[in-house]
Amino acid sequence: MQSALHEAMTNKLASSDLNIIALLLDVDGTLIEIGSTPSDVHVPPDLLSSLGRLIQLTGGAVALVSGRPIADLDRLFSPLRLPAIGGHGAEIRLNGGALQRAAEPLPAALRKLLAAAATPGSGILVEDKGYSLALHYRAAPQNESLIRRHIAEGIAAFPHEPVEVLPGKAMFEVKRTGVSKGEGVRELMKHPPFQDRKPIFIGDDVTDESVFALMPVLGGEGFSVGREFRDLAGIFASPSEVRRTLERLAESGSAAPVEARA
Repeated sequence: MQSALHEAMTNKLASSDLNIIALLLDVDGTLIEIGSTPSDVHVPPDLLSSLGRLIQLTGGAVALVSGRPIADLDRLFSPLRLPAIGGHGAEIRLNGGALQRAAEPLPAALRKLLAAAATPGSGILVEDKGYSLALHYRAAPQNESLIRRHIAEGIAAFPHEPVEVLPGKAMFEVKRTGVSKGEGVRELMKHPPFQDRKPIFIGDDVTDESVFALMPVLGGEGFSVGREFRDLAGIFASPSEVRRTLERLAESGSAAPVEARA
């Protein structure tokens, strides 16, 4: 029964009307598998082909919604240069437009203090995005509590900086308060070609919760990968399944309307 429901979900999404939807896609853990490090990832050629075709079929209404900086997304998805929300909403780029910043970079001194957690042999990896700083502990899960304490002490040393901690999969990220993927999506959907379309968002982590929560407000649907969140229209088993569904959608070019979830 569960398998039949799952197949019905993917079939429905794969036959969406590309004239009325906007595709909003998280990257790591959604379109591609999470790597051992942020740089150890691979964007398959078939995915690039599907995205290129979907950009044509939707009139450009396909965007990446990521914690990565937009410059990093451009490198990964080259030669495509998609509309994008980067840095968990700190950056936004509309179709053919210049990059817009929604937040100032964190002070260099704060980023340096936070990065000091990655001592030699700790297994902790630093990802400094400017707007935020992430500490990854996938290779050293025993250091989770240590990182929590280190971040708390670092934030306390800068009491006048409005920051918050965003947990993720084996990582913690310190970012500007009030900056989120959800707010980035809210802004993106005000502009053509996204305006007046039904947003379809696919994400995988707690960093995507602000977008999932926004989908009912915008009349859209949210799909996750591998885990349950509130107000979802469905759950994919893996990034490879997401890629197959996008490939089917790109091949069909269907004009059938998106149906409401039963």
